[in-house]
Amino acid sequence: MTVRSLISALTQQEDINFLLTNRVPRAALTRFMGWFSKIEQPVIRDLSIACWRLFSDLDLSEARKTNFKSLHDCFTRELKPGLRPPDPDPNVVVSPCDAIIGAFGAIADTELFQVKGAPYSLLDLLGDPALVEAHRNGRFITLRLTSSMYHRFHAPCDCRIEQVDFISGDTWNVNPIALKRIEKLFCKNERAVIRTHLATGEALTLVPVAAILVASIRLHFLDRLLNADTTGPVVFPCDVGVQKGDELGWFEHGSTIIVLAPEHFEFCDNVVASAKIRAGEPLLRKPS
Repeated sequence: MTVRSLISALTQQEDINFLLTNRVPRAALTRFMGWFSKIEQPVIRDLSIACWRLFSDLDLSEARKTNFKSLHDCFTRELKPGLRPPDPDPNVVVSPCDAIIGAFGAIADTELFQVKGAPYSLLDLLGDPALVEAHRNGRFITLRLTSSMYHRFHAPCDCRIEQVDFISGDTWNVNPIALKRIEKLFCKNERAVIRTHLATGEALTLVPVAAILVASIRLHFLDRLLNADTTGPVVFPCDVGVQKGDELGWFEHGSTIIVLAPEHFEFCDNVVASAKIRAGEPLLRKPS
C-alpha cells in the first residue's frame, strides 16, 4: 500500500477524520496557515506543495503559471485563459466555482439543510430578516470546494452587487463528516453574505463560508480581505454591476459557497448530489 493510499484509508475513517480536522485548535491553526502559506522561500514552498500533493489529488496542469512564489500563490492560482467559459444562455445561472455538489433543493418556508436530517434556518445563516423574506420558499444549493480545487469564484449571472455582510465565526471543517456531526455548521463559521439582485429586481445571494485553514476570503470589488482580523458583523454597502463569469474573489484554501435563488428557478439536469461541477457550468435555470 502506498503512503497516499494509506493516508486516504485512514482519513476515510470518520472518527479519525473528524478528530484530525476538527478537534484541534482551529483558529490558531488557521492563523498559522495564513502566515505560513505566504512564506516566499523556495525550499518551504516546494516541500509544502509536495506535501499537499501527497494528501490530495492536486492537478496544476490547468494553472496559468507553474512557478509559484509561495504555497498561497499556488492556492489562489489563476487558470489558463478560456478554461471556464460561462454557459451563454441568459436564462441559465452558472456555478460560481469548481465544487462538489452538496445539499440542494427547495427552501421549506425559511428552512434548508446541510445534509439530510440536519436543518438550519435562513435567519441563522444570513442574520437579516429582510433578506430572509427575499428567499422564503426559494431554492438553495451547497457547493463544496476541496483543498486541491481551483479556489477562485465568479459571478453566476449578470447581476448587481448591493452589499456584503461579513459575519465572524468559527472555522470548523465543512466536509461531509463534519456536516453530519456539527449542528448548523454553516451558521457557526465565518462567512460573507454577498447580496445581489437581477435585472428583474429579484434577489440572488452568494454565501461563501470559511473553514479550517481558510485564512481569508478575498473580494475584488471591495478590494480587501475578510478574515478573523475583520471584527464583525460588518456591513459593506456597494453598487457594482458584474457580468456572468466575472471573477469575484477567492478562498485561500477550500471551503463552501451556498447559492440562494428565487422560488421559480429550476435546477439544471447536471445538478446531482456528490457530482463535481466546474465554474461556468449550468446550475439553475430561470424562466424565459
